[in-house]
Amino acid sequence: QVQLVESGGGLVQPGGSLRLACAASESISGISAMGWYRQAPGKQRELVATITSGDSTNYADSVKGRFTISRVNAKNTVYLQMNSLKPEDTAVYYCIARKWPRDYWGQGTQVTVSS
Repeated sequence: QVQLVESGGGLVQPGGSLRLACAASESISGISAMGWYRQAPGKQRELVATITSGDSTNYADSVKGRFTISRVNAKNTVYLQMNSLKPEDTAVYYCIARKWPRDYWGQGTQVTVSS
């Protein structure tokens, strides 16, 4: 059972930056992939970014060039650096850990981009 705790959300103005963190309850070096999803009000949950144990990354087209996902195995933590934030980035951001045979989810952290 992997427990995930997100932090770093908040209110930011358009063009601003935030860094989200996802702390896992166990070593992430053995987790095949971790990532971030988001869900805006009235919309389906969507992929934001993923990173594999081999540090391969994948991003949604809408965040490419603005967001960067990284992992620090020694801290059992995955980060999402978000720059040039837009109002449409407003959502609850969820951390996911893909450890066979199931996925584990965090409780989510709210990101609001507004002036």
